[in-house]
Amino acid sequence: MNGGNASAADYAVVVPTVGRTSLQRCVDAVASAAGPPPRMVVIADDRPPGADPLPLTAPALLADRLHVVSSGGRGPAAARNAGWRLTPPECAWIVFLDDDVEVARNPPWRRRLAHDLDQDPSVGGVQGLVDVPLPERRSPTDWERNTAALADARWITADMAYRRAALVDVGGFDERFRHAYREDTDLALRVQEAGWRLEYGTRRTSHPVRPNPGWWASVRAQRGNADDALMRRLHSADWHLIAGVPIGRRPVHALVTATGLAAAGAFSRGRRAAGAAAAVLWAAGTAEFAMTRIRRGPHAPAEIAAMVATSVLIPPAAVSWYLAGVWRYRTAAPWPRRPAAVLFDRDGTLVRDVPFNTDPALVEPMPGAVEAVRRLRGAGIRVGVVTNQSGIARGLISPAQLEQVNERVEELFGPFDAWAVCPHVDADRCDCRKPAPGLVTRAAERLGVETADCVVVGDIEADIGAARAAGARAILVPVATASGEAGVPEMLAPPGVPVAVARDLPEAVDRILAGAVSAADESDDDAAGGFARKFGARRRGDLGRLSEAIGTFEDVISSGYRAAGGSGAGGSGAGEPGGSGARGSGSSDAGKPGTNGSRGSGASGSGGSGASRPGGSGGSGTRRAR
Repeated sequence: MNGGNASAADYAVVVPTVGRTSLQRCVDAVASAAGPPPRMVVIADDRPPGADPLPLTAPALLADRLHVVSSGGRGPAAARNAGWRLTPPECAWIVFLDDDVEVARNPPWRRRLAHDLDQDPSVGGVQGLVDVPLPERRSPTDWERNTAALADARWITADMAYRRAALVDVGGFDERFRHAYREDTDLALRVQEAGWRLEYGTRRTSHPVRPNPGWWASVRAQRGNADDALMRRLHSADWHLIAGVPIGRRPVHALVTATGLAAAGAFSRGRRAAGAAAAVLWAAGTAEFAMTRIRRGPHAPAEIAAMVATSVLIPPAAVSWYLAGVWRYRTAAPWPRRPAAVLFDRDGTLVRDVPFNTDPALVEPMPGAVEAVRRLRGAGIRVGVVTNQSGIARGLISPAQLEQVNERVEELFGPFDAWAVCPHVDADRCDCRKPAPGLVTRAAERLGVETADCVVVGDIEADIGAARAAGARAILVPVATASGEAGVPEMLAPPGVPVAVARDLPEAVDRILAGAVSAADESDDDAAGGFARKFGARRRGDLGRLSEAIGTFEDVISSGYRAAGGSGAGGSGAGEPGGSGARGSGSSDAGKPGTNGSRGSGASGSGGSGASRPGGSGGSGTRRAR
């Protein structure tokens, strides 16, 4: 492992909840497991505003560490974002748990977690091992099989730790996923796309099966098909191959639904023979689906009746939700959305670096910088400057001279919405001298935006460090060497840590406007599908060819929607999402367990390709923070 990594105790636990009684057991288990305790436990209350207080008592160990934040009923993705953004920057890792899991007391979960988090700096996430206890003396019901699929799922947030820097790089969870289904798969793909690796740990977590919510839960769960449409829009038709997600029955559901509609249409027009033939095909498809589900279950009369009834309704529900998703997300852009503000370093980024400059006449914009800033303003993005100016503390620049130089910068670029200047030297131990976060947080406050909605653009390691410390994204525009080639600061980040790099300021702005602020994004790549195009081909073979055939079929059934601007049909079958806490377990009602992928199949999760460009250490470009 990596001895230079942040302390294993520098972690926080985030638990989204809708107020289940299991929440108390979850928190008690975290408190009682031996090992380094978390710095903070955040309960993200995702009930609608005005709900009664959560039924939760803080264990003694967590009495001063437990915090509750309301996310307003916007779904588990938004709840997790609200939770991890509340944690202090000292929490290098964020561990996400569902509110219906219990971490292991023996072997101690916290002790195993400390071992799991002692990772190489290139590792952005570590998943725990999830166990789902099932009945021993009978076959599991359909509902129990759905939950059991979590044991083989990839990168699910039932117990998933992410490095804070990785979450910052990708903007956290995509809040358009309003249900607990694909939001964790989407996050894992984007984290890998940004150049981080994902690994499995050794800690164990139990995910008991919740009480069956009733016959029609499997039908209601088909709304997860809309999330599959969003996944295809964001990650291309190959997303399920990259993520290791099984191909579900939705294409078969589409065929069964089509035959049912054809039968109804033929009978309505008096074409009895055609109607009867289509009805026979519909009945055969429905019967096969029902028998497949019944065969795997306990054969209890109530279970059989539920499988028969829901097998009639699931195919049209699955297809309808998918087509609704195709339409709803036909223009969906990559997450996160465009930033609210871009904060620039001054010297070496906006203008050529003149050490301790006191002469406004020497201010010269970097190539393309003026137009790049103008483009951001035209897009409605606010702009600011965050700059170290230690010349004041050294007595080399007077405040008046600094003001004159800054005024000249604004004459050339136009007025900036916020300036944040640090006049200190390292010995002052201030909180504003980059790479400390103070300048970024103060500029964000003056602009009235969250740091998570900012992108910092700079030319040296201190700029990147300040952004990450403040929870903002960052793009490096490396300083030019004497030969004219871009250099990379030696101490930019620990070896292997992905860093977004642009050749120049215009390219950095191109990427900001395209939503492509990550280490693996190419300026000429489609931000929504570049990663899938690069890596999807590796996962093909027979499964890939089958997927392409299925995708073609789904394209046909959704052609009417695509003609109106839709994105086409998706590849993976829908499963049954759990509630706010359980995820992606998939429903055999929808065909196959719609898990986030089986361990050991599909994508390996390494995601290392594309990390930390450009190659080489480029030490000649290193400068000390001013």
